[in-house]
Amino acid sequence: MSTSIGSDSPAAEAATQTATIIPFPARPKPEEVASDERLARALASLNAALAEQRVALAAWRTALGELKTSTAGLHDSLNRYRTNLQTLGDNVSSLGAEARSLEAWADRVVQSAD
Repeated sequence: MSTSIGSDSPAAEAATQTATIIPFPARPKPEEVASDERLARALASLNAALAEQRVALAAWRTALGELKTSTAGLHDSLNRYRTNLQTLGDNVSSLGAEARSLEAWADRVVQSAD
């Protein structure tokens, strides 16, 4: 069984009479801005962006300078380390040669004592 409400029925009239349409508030129209004023605002924004970019670029250059100083210090430190290792290697080689010489002398002394 289906129930339908026709446009002539009292239920349809009651439904249409109880509905109230609430209009949205109208938005205020933006004020018309002269093209010269818009251009001035755009140029001011561009100048502000350029100023921010100059500051960022200066900070970047400063950071690059600090990085260059750090890497130069690291390079110098590695060169000193390499020099110290070379000196240590030379000293160990010298001591090794001297130890072999002393060993040979000790072997000769032991053989001559027999």
